[in-house]
Amino acid sequence: MVNRQKLTEVVVRDAAPIEGRDYQIFDTEVRGFAVCIYRGGGRAFTLDYRYAGRQRRMTFGRWPEWSVSAARTRAKELRRYIDAGGDPLANRDALREAPRITDLITRYMELHLTHLAKLNAADQRSMMAKFIAPAWGRMLVTEVSSYDVELLLNKVAEGRARPAKANPNNRARKLQGSKPTPVRANRVGEVVRKMFAYAVKWGWREDNPAMGFRRRMETPRERYLSQEEIARLATALDGAQDARAANIIRMCMLTGARVGEVRQARFEDFNLEHLSWTKPATTTKQRRVHRVPISEEAAVIVRQRLQADYPGCPWLFPGDTPGHPVQEVRRFWKRIQKEADIEDVRIHDLRHTFASLLVSGGASLEMIGKLLGHSQMQTTQRYAHLMDSPLRAGVDAVASAFKPKPRLVHDADTSSATTAPHSNPNGVTASAS
Repeated sequence: MVNRQKLTEVVVRDAAPIEGRDYQIFDTEVRGFAVCIYRGGGRAFTLDYRYAGRQRRMTFGRWPEWSVSAARTRAKELRRYIDAGGDPLANRDALREAPRITDLITRYMELHLTHLAKLNAADQRSMMAKFIAPAWGRMLVTEVSSYDVELLLNKVAEGRARPAKANPNNRARKLQGSKPTPVRANRVGEVVRKMFAYAVKWGWREDNPAMGFRRRMETPRERYLSQEEIARLATALDGAQDARAANIIRMCMLTGARVGEVRQARFEDFNLEHLSWTKPATTTKQRRVHRVPISEEAAVIVRQRLQADYPGCPWLFPGDTPGHPVQEVRRFWKRIQKEADIEDVRIHDLRHTFASLLVSGGASLEMIGKLLGHSQMQTTQRYAHLMDSPLRAGVDAVASAFKPKPRLVHDADTSSATTAPHSNPNGVTASAS
């Protein structure tokens, strides 16, 4: 039989727990309002109601944190909401089941990162693991605001001390402080914007808080090797003991290709008869097949690699692990940098140098974009300023044509000794005799 009595502080306080089970004392004033006496001695206020033919029970406050009077007032509010057709537990269930940032990260990685290049996907995973997940943790997708996005990107732009590990084993590294990373902040912002674009598409929220995030100023690195530096680099490569790594660097310089494209090149990609290299979509940054002509010098390297003793190996530069290409050449490049005295030059700067040499040879920006495999013209525009020299030569030619010709002027005393015609006071031109 249902236990009913008007709930008071005394009733709730004196209710004794029953061993082995919980029980309720229902209030006589508000329908469905009760206090539940737990077997362990705890007490909480509940509201029983029916919604869509189902019996439901909502627990909304514990005693003594909630007084009986406050609980009864809340029960009346909930009862009015129920009588109007609402379901108080539906909101709580929806909140409990609402997607969180961790859910968004998981689905984003499953549906989006699988279509990206391997290095790009790994880089985005690193951003989510190091920045996004730690900052927002278990926040709901709907809870993240544009303010939260700005705070996150500000923190990323400030940089962090290197290295990441707490106890570096190098004193110089221990003393190395944080370095601002505005470019990294922009890349994280792009990832966040893309993630929330998917959230909007999936109906997880109505707007994108990262849309139009504040971009930090980026200063593109512009480092081009001079003719003297190119000569020193060539000399250092000629004297290198690791001929395989040296040829990788040479191919980067001769073709303008990215080092990853060169490392993963296969013999079948080259047509030595027509001097061309067809890069498969799996190795290019733009994820498209990229066919480019190569010079005879680059073809010589390919022929030399064909003669190397690697039976059945498809890779132009096979690695130490059987069946895989060379994985990295950074240690080799460090040695070459010192030997050639170009320690501020990255391997990727060889690609910029290749483009600068094309410009000096009269190539157009469109031609450079095609050779480098740029998918957007704005990427090639970074080399536009290198075309100032031929343009300046044209401007100088116009100035030279417009400049008045020099005239020979004679003194009166020596005019008779000159061979140039002159005018006499009478206006008649005479020649020297």
